[in-house]
Amino acid sequence: MNLNVKLNDILFLDIETVPQQAQWEALSKDTQLLFEKKTEYQRKEKYTPEEFYGRAGIWAEFGKIICISVGYFVIIDNNQQLRVTSFYGDDEHKILTDFKKIVDKHFSKKRNVLCAHNGKEFDFPFIARRMIVNGVALPKKLNLFGKKPWEVPHLDTLEMWKFGDYKHYTSLKLLTATIGVPSPKDDIDGSEVARVYYKEKDIKRIVNYCEKDTIAVAQVLLRFNNQNVLKEENIIRV
Repeated sequence: MNLNVKLNDILFLDIETVPQQAQWEALSKDTQLLFEKKTEYQRKEKYTPEEFYGRAGIWAEFGKIICISVGYFVIIDNNQQLRVTSFYGDDEHKILTDFKKIVDKHFSKKRNVLCAHNGKEFDFPFIARRMIVNGVALPKKLNLFGKKPWEVPHLDTLEMWKFGDYKHYTSLKLLTATIGVPSPKDDIDGSEVARVYYKEKDIKRIVNYCEKDTIAVAQVLLRFNNQNVLKEENIIRV
């Protein structure tokens, strides 16, 4: 591929989300009914709403963000590096505010874009919705009202890999294995994040998982651009 955007102008990201409450019983009756209605198509007759609640983190109305990891390329002494940092914890408002600060301060120019795997379907809208819930003003890069499709400042490695085949879905794990990028999935996967957060209370493990996904997305884009992946010593966590 010939990217029409410079690598240094891209902010790579990944998010981790969990249900808003650890237990179904902690939800109000109204919220339980709303969740039941929202998920009836996905559940069908196989699961009750309570049994299905462990997956609530995939909906912005019933989930919350516990980690946003970002990465960006820099050149140091003619050496390309990927800098990675994360915003995480129990305070979703702070996570979103800190993320907004880095976007507004360093990636707000017209040439800047955000990049994630399946970002257009999940990460970008989820962040925007949770910002509205938390009363955080949307950064320009997430405020898409009135924009035409070609004006949206987002890259999606899943969409790019489809090459127009819109019935085709490829996970990040499969894509990295296919094109020779080190796999980010060597510990937990997305289905285990809620358990690690609520039961094990190991947020650092989740942050590590989230950062690996962010790094993998950046490496995938390098491969899409016919460049070699970065060596581990050129990936700097800050």
